[in-house]
Order: sequence, then structure tokens, then C-alpha cells
Amino acid sequence: MGFLSNLFSTKQAKEPFDFSLFGADMHSHLLPGIDDGAKSIDQSIGMIYKFHEMGYRKLIMTPHIMEDFYKNTPEIILEKLDLVREEVKKYGIDIELEAAAEYYFDETLVQKIKNKEVLTFGDNYVLFEYAFGQEPQQISSLLFEFKVNGYKPILAHYERYPYYHNNPEKIREYRDNGILIQMNLLSLTGHYGPGVEKMAKYLVDNALIDLVGSDCHRIEHLQILENNAKNPYFHKLKDLKLLNSSLLG
Repeated sequence: MGFLSNLFSTKQAKEPFDFSLFGADMHSHLLPGIDDGAKSIDQSIGMIYKFHEMGYRKLIMTPHIMEDFYKNTPEIILEKLDLVREEVKKYGIDIELEAAAEYYFDETLVQKIKNKEVLTFGDNYVLFEYAFGQEPQQISSLLFEFKVNGYKPILAHYERYPYYHNNPEKIREYRDNGILIQMNLLSLTGHYGPGVEKMAKYLVDNALIDLVGSDCHRIEHLQILENNAKNPYFHKLKDLKLLNSSLLG
């Protein structure tokens, strides 16, 4: 079976992956001028048009909310969403646009959850992230607050946290406790380095992913995905029960 499986994967990799199979992208930084993503409305429209060309039918844009750097609020984000929607309408791009946020786990997040001040999408999902340098403290308290307040947390780009690379059981612990796992598609291309790529492939091989996202900050990120469309690991994603398509409509 191993030989046949490898042969099948190689055969599949001869054809570019069809990104339209995902339907929806749920992690991107396309709203202009409010984080480290798009700097202008023109850049926003350029990336959105590229997503449309790749076959995506819906984009859920998730700018950073980070107290020390990006002090975004739901009002700021939704105002930018309205602006981008109007511009997309002018250009006649047939794609559905929503916005939520990528919440950084800092000293303000728990209070935002308690106050019901977080932007959600889909089935009351909330996308959140950790610092990359060191695993944060009091994670259990954060996850408890998500649960008691009725939110369904999605941990962003799990494969990029180096402190989990040698602890494969941690992800199973998260998923057993109802935490959904999102992987960046760029991680499979080596864009973030070999360690992240190795971890991303482990997640795919062991079916430990619930959603995939582009984490697109600039149009070059989408070009990298297109240039790597024959990567056999993209084809392997078709065998996983991803939730992306459930976000359509």
C-alpha cells in the first residue's frame, strides 16, 4: 500500500491543485491600513481579485487585534469592510466578503471575551493566536472563558509555534478539548522555514487540521501558493474533513 500510495500522490502532483475546492478562506489581512497586511485599498482589491481568479467564493478577512501594536476594534474593522465591499462592487468582482479578527492572546483578550466584544464568523468561531517566542501562561483560563461564553475558538497557524514542534501530543490535547486547529497553506511551501514545513506535513499526514487559511498579507503570498500548486501535500488536503466549505453562504 505504501508504494501505491506514493505512486498515487506523485501522479496527483502532476496536476495543479484546485484551490476552489476550499470555497472559503478564513484567515487573511486584506483590509487596508489597519495592520501589517494591505496598505491601501488598491492592494486590497488586487489581492481579492487574485483570490477570485484562484476560485475562492468567499473571504473572511481577519485583521490583527493586538493591544501593543494594532488597537483595532469591531467598529474600525467593520467600517473597513464596508469600504472594501463598495470598492469590490464597483469592479464587479463576484466574491462574498466578511470580516472578523485574529485576536492575539494578551492581557486584554479575556476581558473582551467576557464582555462579548469579539468578532465571530461561521458557527460562532473566534480566531486567536499566541506569541511565537514562548508558550503563553494561563492558556487554560483563556480556553475556559471561550467555552463558558459560548465561543468556538480556532487556534491560528498551529504549525508555526516552535515550542510545539517537539510535543506532538499537545495538538491532540487541544482538539480533545474542543479547540479547532487552523493551518497556513503557505507552511506547506517552506515559506516559514523547514521546521514549520515539517510540522505542517505532520498535521496533514495525521489529519489534525480543521481549517486551512492563506494568512495572506500581500499578493506575493498568493503567487507562492500558485507556484506550489503541484505540491502533493495540497492534494492530500482533499482527504481531510476541513470546515472551510461550511463557511460558504
